[in-house]
Amino acid sequence: MAEKEFVAGLEDVIAGESSICFIDGKEGRLVYAGYNIDDLIANNASFEEVIYLLHHNELPTVDQLNAFKRTIFEESRISDELVDMMKKTATKAVPMAALRSGVSLLQNYDPEPEETSYESQKRKALRLVAKLPTLVAAIGRIREGKEVIQPKENLSYAANFMYMLQGKEPGELEERTMNIALILHADHEFNASTFAARVTAATESDIYSAITSAVGALKGPLHGGANEAVMRLLLEIGELNKVEEVIEDKLVNKVKISGFGHRVYKTMDPRAKHLKRLSQELGEKYGNTKWYDMTNKLQEVVTSKKGLYPNVDLYSASTYYVMGIDLELFTPIFAVSRISGWTAHVLEQYRNNRIIRPASIYRGATHRDYVPINQR
Repeated sequence: MAEKEFVAGLEDVIAGESSICFIDGKEGRLVYAGYNIDDLIANNASFEEVIYLLHHNELPTVDQLNAFKRTIFEESRISDELVDMMKKTATKAVPMAALRSGVSLLQNYDPEPEETSYESQKRKALRLVAKLPTLVAAIGRIREGKEVIQPKENLSYAANFMYMLQGKEPGELEERTMNIALILHADHEFNASTFAARVTAATESDIYSAITSAVGALKGPLHGGANEAVMRLLLEIGELNKVEEVIEDKLVNKVKISGFGHRVYKTMDPRAKHLKRLSQELGEKYGNTKWYDMTNKLQEVVTSKKGLYPNVDLYSASTYYVMGIDLELFTPIFAVSRISGWTAHVLEQYRNNRIIRPASIYRGATHRDYVPINQR
């Protein structure tokens, strides 16, 4: 019997079927339930529409969207008791660790914590979508010694997140930027965190456990955190005229440059071009395009020297930084967006579930004799 084939990292191994998201790596297209992200952004889609699309496989009507927004707002507050618990956690832990704990704790405040019907899981999915920005904003403010702000009625998902985080309603460009950033990060097929969520859901564990698994996977630097690393690199370099010299030195010494290359895309990540434009627009608004210019030069050097294209993380770094967002919140913001995709995938897993249990190739010894401990 032929030995099973092993593929490191499960690269290109088919692990399931899904109707949520499609990536065309050769053409550089990202598609949500049939809709190209370029079309969604060009037509000024809201992030709430995209959440609805991922959950229902259809774009909402006006009435459906209004009802959906209302539900999200009604579920978006977090309890004072949870805030008190987060104050004990967020001041000691890194934000992603605090978020992992916070998501796990959310189940304790769910009105139907152990209900397992599919309809209850849908309700819990919306609660998670609604509460995650509130939770991340709370973590950010607690770390700065500020009082937690609860969501405000009649603000968009993106605007409410920035309001809760920064204590003021964002300007038009800032709201549009955050809305687009959330759309761009909403889903990405069976990436590590999404697959982790589906594996947990496949055991028929609750959706809070599944999303906690996803947050744990996103915390790893090989998945989340690349845009934070990009910004730290830009801050290390400091000036535009130093970019080429520093990067060439790092490449010679085989130092990995974050923000480039992707397992799936064989061309420029389609999300990167939108963030590149927004980074430039924000820089021009604030009269300081330094970070955009440095990132652009970084792209030029790495692409010419290594043939690597930018991914979504390269320009999201300067985009978030110019808007005054703490570097350590970059990955939690990824989760604020990806909760839409995570919950959609968990619900899809529940609908047609079979426990995920892959095989492995054993490389150890197969026939060893036990030796009593006094003879070893």
